[in-house]
Amino acid sequence: MLTLMLAPGLTAAAKDGDTIKKGIFVGDVDLSGMTAQEAAQAVDAYVETLRETEITLLAAEDNEVPVTAGELGISWANQDVITEALEVGTQGNVIERYKILKDLERENLVYPLELSFDFQGLTDILIEECAQYDVKAVDAALVRENEEFRVVGGNTGYALDVEASFDKVREFLAGGWDCQPCSIPLVVEVTQPRGNAEELSKVKDVLGTFTTSYGSSNFNRSENIANGCELINGTVLYPGDEFSMLDCVTPFTAENGYYMAGSFMNNQVVDSMGGGICQVSTTLYNTVLLAELEVTERSNHTMIVTYVDPSADAAIAESADKDFRFVNNLDCPIYIEGHTEGKKLTFTIYGEETRDPGREVSYESKILEVINPTTDSITADEGQPLGYIVADEGNVHIGYRAELWKIVREDGIEVERTQINSSSYRMVPKSARVGVATEDPVAKEEILAAIGTGSIQHVRDVLALLLPPPPADPAVDPAAGAQ
Repeated sequence: MLTLMLAPGLTAAAKDGDTIKKGIFVGDVDLSGMTAQEAAQAVDAYVETLRETEITLLAAEDNEVPVTAGELGISWANQDVITEALEVGTQGNVIERYKILKDLERENLVYPLELSFDFQGLTDILIEECAQYDVKAVDAALVRENEEFRVVGGNTGYALDVEASFDKVREFLAGGWDCQPCSIPLVVEVTQPRGNAEELSKVKDVLGTFTTSYGSSNFNRSENIANGCELINGTVLYPGDEFSMLDCVTPFTAENGYYMAGSFMNNQVVDSMGGGICQVSTTLYNTVLLAELEVTERSNHTMIVTYVDPSADAAIAESADKDFRFVNNLDCPIYIEGHTEGKKLTFTIYGEETRDPGREVSYESKILEVINPTTDSITADEGQPLGYIVADEGNVHIGYRAELWKIVREDGIEVERTQINSSSYRMVPKSARVGVATEDPVAKEEILAAIGTGSIQHVRDVLALLLPPPPADPAVDPAAGAQ
């Protein structure tokens, strides 16, 4: 009986300096006859060659984004396999070791090469290089030319799902990648465009039209109205779509076609970029009412406007978060046409008319209260001398409380009367700032008393009594010139 004598401590393990038996592989790397260090270097060198292996990421519409395994952080994961390979044929008794060596002569022992990826740069690659092929879905639309509609086809939308694509790449490479160049289709969400020629061909009937005049507006305000109208013109809303006036006409900048013009702010008329745009929203509001679409947000102006009846206006203000919104609550798309001509603004909404031919819709403004200014707003200014007075008598507004009512008639007979909104408009009196700084206590008392009356004219009358008339100018005074 043959007995193998081993040095103490190496009974169940390979001795230092031993080499790996012939026929042992890690992946495609032959480790036969190598020491542990040589084997590790050989596998490292093989993994290094894999860093240049191209992996193609297929983005939207199969657009190819090539990356390398190195860019995805490839590395060798099971390095402890070298120790295991080195111990093959060193375990057990002589017969067991002999059997293992004979088995290796007949068939190679192949250990799997396990790879890992850190994927630190994968998210950036997906966002910066793959998502650039995303395409926003564009619905089929309408163009109105020479009083005829023409359908403009839309296009399909594609959007990369970054999180799902990340998981797919990771699972593919961790699930038995063969280390060969490959392509990985990413997860792309597809959005089909809405609308087709058959559906849009139904848009031909006038559902509502309304006109306002801006004949007294200066150049800047007129240009703002025309610009806002043009930004809205051609809008197509599908069933369920909500229109936002602010989203459509902002930003209020010169680059977007706007000028400085008068608008309401803090109970004053001041110049602001886009002044006059509220007449555009008001005109569209009345068109929407006649089309009987669903208004979801509307605000009245702080002070009364002159181009529509009380409660028939729709103010917008970006700084105050005031918007005009409505929803296409019909079963068919609608088209909004806007145009300006002869300082008149007109909106027309087209769609499929499904209302009874005998149905007639109109709107009536009902004034509940008229609030006239009873006194002027006068402020005493201690920093200005007696005799100083600056008055604003042009910015005067009567206050109102009003309601808007919808009246429905069928074959000329009223069948419905519904309140649509209620509005309150502020009263703004004449205003003045009056200087009261004087060393004469009696004069100061009298001017303060005059201010207390709330009458700018009375303040002027008192000042005329308190202050001496200006000296005559010899150049224009005949009596002075004769001396």
